[in-house]
Amino acid sequence: MQALVLVGGHGTRLRPVTLTLPKPVIPLVDRPFIRYMIDWLARHGVDEVVMACGFLPDQMRATLGDEVPGGPRLRYVEEPEPRGTAGAIKFAGELLDDRFFALNGDSLTDLDLTALMERHVASGAKATLGVHPVDDVTGLGLVRSAPDTGEILEFLEKPDPAEVDTNEISAGMYVLEKEVLDLVPPDRDFSIEREVWPRLVGDGLYSERLEGYWMDIGTPERYLQACWDILGGEVETEPGKKLDGEGRFVSPEASVDGSAEVGERTWVEADAEVAASATVGPDAVIGTGTRVGAGSTVRGSALHPACRLGAGASVDAAILSAGAIVEDGASVPAGSVVGAGATITADAGLEEGARVQPEETV
Repeated sequence: MQALVLVGGHGTRLRPVTLTLPKPVIPLVDRPFIRYMIDWLARHGVDEVVMACGFLPDQMRATLGDEVPGGPRLRYVEEPEPRGTAGAIKFAGELLDDRFFALNGDSLTDLDLTALMERHVASGAKATLGVHPVDDVTGLGLVRSAPDTGEILEFLEKPDPAEVDTNEISAGMYVLEKEVLDLVPPDRDFSIEREVWPRLVGDGLYSERLEGYWMDIGTPERYLQACWDILGGEVETEPGKKLDGEGRFVSPEASVDGSAEVGERTWVEADAEVAASATVGPDAVIGTGTRVGAGSTVRGSALHPACRLGAGASVDAAILSAGAIVEDGASVPAGSVVGAGATITADAGLEEGARVQPEETV
């Protein structure tokens, strides 16, 4: 089975992390984010994944290669210019089978793709959307489907509360028959959500309600929450199999001083060092080769590979990109995102939600 994954976005809400890395390969706990999607697809029988790329595609291919060991083959197509969701799928058309999954590459999920395919086949659909229930529908586009057949009746774009009789939204995962691409003009920006689905209502468009975990990681807050959900076992993942009963993993190849404290939901990667009297966690990711200095504190934060924290430094509810330096006694406050290779000095005086650009010293 084949899947096409749309990974052409610039990840602007995660800047400055995404100024130097495409969002699909941002580290999420122990692996590039997109690997979770590839692992999930493999669990549902997908043996070839086509990446529809736009931003920094060479970095993505260099990170992922052409196959996952024991998993799917990976292929890449690069849009010459942005073509929208439907246009990107159309551009990859020569590589696609007559039936395939198509997915937005923004979500961490364990929803049941097999059930989605079974609904598609049983209904004889041209396209089947995975829909996911949400608690708060305010400001969201909703999908109204026939309760008995799953046939999609209507899309409700940010409806008045009085009109709401469903809590299902599109989860950005579809099964498509290739004939659907006949509706998409070549070589132009074209939206599958706004310009294809409305034309298929009443003509072979179905949905399948999928319960489970689903999170768009596109903001710093949701990225961090995804880390803690992985470590808390809220979503089925490969890293989750390594955790102890409190959501901890410390690599045998890491060095953690006996006087340091490692809290719950904390991941310490290989070649990391946590010095005397340091505290990491609860809720912390310490990336490969990262050094946490004596008496330092890391809580609610993800530190990417090769970061350096000096003695007495503190990082709270923040993201540090690869190679970032926090000097002795310096603080990174809640909501901050620090770019690759940046340096935070003890005199920085950062405010909550700070953005520090790659290689910048503050």
